[in-house]
Amino acid sequence: MIKKPITILFFVLFYSLSFSQEKPNEKTILQELSENACECADSISLSNRKKEDIIKDVHECIDKYTGALQISTLLKGAEKQSENAPKVNGKKQVNLTFDPNKNSPQYKDSYNELERYLMQNCKSVQRATQATETSYDKFSKNDAAVDFYEKGVDAGKAENWKEAIQNYEKAVNIDPKFIYAWDNLGISYRRIGEYDKALNAYKQSLVADPTGKMPLQNIAITYVYKKEYQKAIDAYNDFDKVYPGDPEVYYGMGQVYFTHLKNNEKGLDNICKAYRIYSEQKSPYRSDAEKMIGYIYKSMKEEGKTDKFKEILKNNNIQFD
Repeated sequence: MIKKPITILFFVLFYSLSFSQEKPNEKTILQELSENACECADSISLSNRKKEDIIKDVHECIDKYTGALQISTLLKGAEKQSENAPKVNGKKQVNLTFDPNKNSPQYKDSYNELERYLMQNCKSVQRATQATETSYDKFSKNDAAVDFYEKGVDAGKAENWKEAIQNYEKAVNIDPKFIYAWDNLGISYRRIGEYDKALNAYKQSLVADPTGKMPLQNIAITYVYKKEYQKAIDAYNDFDKVYPGDPEVYYGMGQVYFTHLKNNEKGLDNICKAYRIYSEQKSPYRSDAEKMIGYIYKSMKEEGKTDKFKEILKNNNIQFD
């Protein structure tokens, strides 16, 4: 059943009473609703879960407060409409249409506004979207290895990377198939600029599990840090072979092409592909891709290539406003 837009009639007298009180401005309303959505996201469990399930929970937290922002935006518009509204029985009347359809531009605009705000200001949403998939069956069964791993995690939280490395090294020496210890070892080495050692740790993780998404992605990222950009592209292609259609492949390649190889067209095409998939997944990373598209537009406009920009967007079924 398709939900139809609902037309609501408000008399200007209602507005004169309601808005003569302390009127929260649009930014305050957005902030209050975002705080509620952020609190919802803070309760999302991140342990032993698939990334797609975590993203779905984040979406539900945003969706929960989108309707309220829709109504707030409508009410703000009603104030402006009331100035020239026709009179009914001596009173001005304003028509407001609230569209509950989640595919409507009205809903999408409010949802996207909340999402952008949360991605910039809510640590719980940022944590959830950055969470790595975990599965207890990939943990070591060796208690001593797990103990060193946990000490490494604690050291990493304190940003004591050298201590973290020492503990992760002990963990993988005890259990060479301890995937998460190899992954975190790679991250820790990358943090102190030991990129070759980071690459070795990620590759050892892939020996234990060739389908490891985290090391596949981080090998590409590490090559970017090494400024070996073609190797980064090759690594993203390897990532794509294991996880075809993953938006992180397109987003990563888009960044490399645009930011480092100065190829706006390839950068835009890849970011557009990431944007489409993020949107379908209802992933908050959609806003990051949207921002990148804006940066590329500015660059291509300076080059006089706005027609090419529009053509690439059209080829990816993205409307240019």
